[in-house]
Amino acid sequence: MVSPTGWGISFMKTTFRMMGIADIITLANGLLGVAALMFIVLAVEELQNPYFADGVKTNYIWGAMTCILLSVIGDIVDGPVARKYSKRKLLGGTLDVMSDCISFCVAPALLIFVMFGRWGEASPAWTISLGIACAWVIVTGMLRLARFQYEEASDKSYFHGLASPGNAMVLITAAALIWLQPSTGFGPAVSTECIFCFEPSNSTVEKPYFDFLILPVMVISGGLMIADRKLPKNKHGLPMKLSGIQLLSVVVATTLSWIHSTEFAFELDGINTKPQFFLYSLSAILLTYYIITGPKMSELQEQQITESE
Repeated sequence: MVSPTGWGISFMKTTFRMMGIADIITLANGLLGVAALMFIVLAVEELQNPYFADGVKTNYIWGAMTCILLSVIGDIVDGPVARKYSKRKLLGGTLDVMSDCISFCVAPALLIFVMFGRWGEASPAWTISLGIACAWVIVTGMLRLARFQYEEASDKSYFHGLASPGNAMVLITAAALIWLQPSTGFGPAVSTECIFCFEPSNSTVEKPYFDFLILPVMVISGGLMIADRKLPKNKHGLPMKLSGIQLLSVVVATTLSWIHSTEFAFELDGINTKPQFFLYSLSAILLTYYIITGPKMSELQEQQITESE
């Protein structure tokens, strides 16, 4: 007779036998998403301070962005690793969907809610609007991932709709640009009033002037995830090169922002945030180019594949 403990050990062994090398990377990606959520929770207290006191300098939001970006890199790596080394694919697809949902849908949405939620002093209309936008991103991301799992067997060189890592890139880029803008000296400084932001006239909350722009960005990014728009997979040619430049620009900008955070005790007045702002702007331009020209690039890639065959 086998003891209950023996059954437990047997089930554990069976589970681990079903895993491949790529599954370990996928699990790490999911844990990076969880780490991002932890950073976001830690950021809440610091974001209650004025923008130029601790708000723009908080190391936790940049830490959360870094975890999400590391998960993006891991997501890029686990596919080729799975095809080359993993003979078992029993868990891969399901693990990938769950990991992507945490890292590329839930974490970016919650990050934006904490960054732009005005720390509990915003009007109910703004808080509700931002909450709905965050829920929209999560729901459309879940639908996107479910559809991807259904279409995974396709050998097409393009996706239908924006991939979930692309959604994370769009949201991080937009949030960082809006967040850093007042500290760069470009455009308006922080404001306590904004007719576009549903803010009460007696509010004392300091916020980036253009924070209202995050709402349409989230709506558009979520809509693109469930759209039928053809977007290339960026595995070769010009799309791959542009994707590499875009990812590198965001990684470098986020790293610089984290280095210049309160964790390293720098004073904001002595920090030049323009390089980070420029790199995030480059990322925004490349992402926009990818989304606009995606269908045409997808058709060209399909023609090249057909001709090569």
